[in-house]
Parts: sequence; structure tokens; C-alpha cells
Amino acid sequence: MSRSVVAGVDGSPEGLTAADWAAREALRRGLPLRLVHAWEAGLPEGAPETGPSGLRAPQQHARQVLQRALARLGERYPRLDVTAEQVPRAPVAALLAEAADADLLVIGSQGPSGLGGFLSGAVALATVARITRPVVLVRAGLTAEAEHLPGDDGIPSEHTPYRDVAVAVDVGAPPADEVLDFAFRAAALRNAPLRAVHAWHMPFSHRLPDAEQRARAREAAENRLSDLLAPWQREYPGVVVRENLHEGRPAHVLVRAAGGAGLLVVGNRRSAGTGDARGDAAGTRTGPVGTGTGTAEERTAPSGGARTALSDPRTGPGDASASTAPVDTRIRPVPVRTTPVAHALIHHVRCPVALVPHD
Repeated sequence: MSRSVVAGVDGSPEGLTAADWAAREALRRGLPLRLVHAWEAGLPEGAPETGPSGLRAPQQHARQVLQRALARLGERYPRLDVTAEQVPRAPVAALLAEAADADLLVIGSQGPSGLGGFLSGAVALATVARITRPVVLVRAGLTAEAEHLPGDDGIPSEHTPYRDVAVAVDVGAPPADEVLDFAFRAAALRNAPLRAVHAWHMPFSHRLPDAEQRARAREAAENRLSDLLAPWQREYPGVVVRENLHEGRPAHVLVRAAGGAGLLVVGNRRSAGTGDARGDAAGTRTGPVGTGTGTAEERTAPSGGARTALSDPRTGPGDASASTAPVDTRIRPVPVRTTPVAHALIHHVRCPVALVPHD
């Protein structure tokens, strides 16, 4: 599969905002954008559309969601190459499969969702728990102007410089090259400063540390952070790096550090035995650690811009020999255990959050 940016859309404000952000990121990276809508009830894969209307509803809803998203993006980003796909699978399984060969997956982070009755917050957490590719979580209401600094009049504008990119750095763990590479590249694509954030704390002791001990601990953390960033600064000489050290818990520090940033990049440590891509995330540790071939209808957006392909809803993304067993219509919760950092990022950070898997 060719490189692309993938966005999950479900008709919610979060999904539409995620698609908008994904479109801008695809343009920055010079990649096509692929929209995906998942549904897990209705007619079996490959069945004709002559069945009961109640069984046709999920497919029809998926088609309407994608058509609206395609029209919106075609009008706003006429230079962007966009395709769309309806996927008759559980939301988490569909997102994981579509993102497997993509540069980036972009999804909404919160809010009611049309994805089979789930909350998109639960879908986001379960996806983050198992994904092996970078994923960006986007909240509803984010505009293109909000990614930029305010102008002289105090109003954000697409014509002003980008806000800085913030990256969480854990100097006490082995270097997460994937995380730093993603963050430096994101800053370079935006010609924006990179703010390296490290949450440090004093080791546990039965005695309260004095000022000298605290100063030595901070200095040691500063030196380790500078050493860790040095090779990346040489690789990305055009990126201005600002080192920020804060004493406190990673969750609290990252929420504060995200204020004013255009993007927050955080590592997401891969768990052993993440299982298959069925959307069953039970028992998976979630969040950043430490800190049948179908025919296609060619469609053109109303603006005459992006050329798009919308898959026939009667068939899925598989080959013609795919099983025609009825789709399991039962809606199951997605049980996910979240770390304090993951919970804080999804529920309290306003800017987009990029979670980058690493070992």
C-alpha cells in the first residue's frame, strides 16, 4: 500500500475536525488522504442492497458520512488527493487495519460517535492501546487558524507563524528515537520551534531535600536532556529547540506544557502481546509511558478539486473470496485500562496530541 495519511470519520464534530486536520497534515507531508468509516451491523459483506431497510441503514449512513466529508474537504483543500472507504468491521479493528501501512492515523479524541454506538473516546483509547503506527487525537472545534500564533491584532490567522511543537522527553529511559524523529520532523514541516518538555522529580527520601540537593538534581536533568537532544539538533539544524524542565508529575506537567502549543508529541510504549486487530483491548496497557474487491465510483468534489473514489457499500475492502458470514451485530464495550498520563492527554489537552509507538 502506498504511503498516506488515514483519518477515521463517523459524522461527529470530532470526526470532521480530525479529517480537516488530517487534510492539512497530508498537504504538509505531500501525501494523499484516505478517509475511513467503520460500521459493524447490517447486511453481510457482499450482500445486495435489496434487503430490509433496517439492515441497509448502516451502509447508507456510512455512505452519507463519507460523501459529506469528501464534499467538505474537496471545497476546502482542492489540491488534496482524497479517497474514501466504507469498512464493515468493528471501529477499532478497522482503524488498526487501515493504519497498518499509513504514515499516520488521525481520529477524534472525544465525544458521541456514530461508530456502532461507541464513544469515540473509548475507540481512541482502544486504538492507541494496540496501534503500531503514530496516531493523532484531535478535539472538535480546532480550526486551521488555531494552529498559528495570533497576529498583531491578537487574532489567529493562517498567515502567521505556526505555534510551537511540544514533545515529552523522558531522560531516565532509553532514547525513544521514533518519538524525537516524529517531533523534529513535525516542527520542520511547520517551520516552528520545538519545545522539549521533561518532568523531573526528587528521588524518594525519608528526609526533605534541601535547596542544594534540588539544584543538583535539576542540573543533572538539564544535562541529560541536552545530551539526548544534541544529535537530533544536528540532524535537523533548521529547527529551533527550547528546553523546558518542570518539577512534578508527568500528567500535570504535560497538560500545562500543551497550553499554547500547536501539537503535543508523546511516546506510546508498545505493550508485549498486543493481540490481533479485533478491537478487543481488554487488559492492554494504554497511553504514553513515562511522562471482496468492490467496484468504485469516481466522484469529484463540488469545487472541482480533489478527485475522490468512494467504495461501493455492498462490498468490503477484502477480496472476492471473502467470507459472506453475517456480520456480528452485537455492540460490545471496549474495556481499556488507562494510565494517568493517557487519561490527562485525552480529556484535558486541547491541542492535537500525537502518540508515537516505541519500544
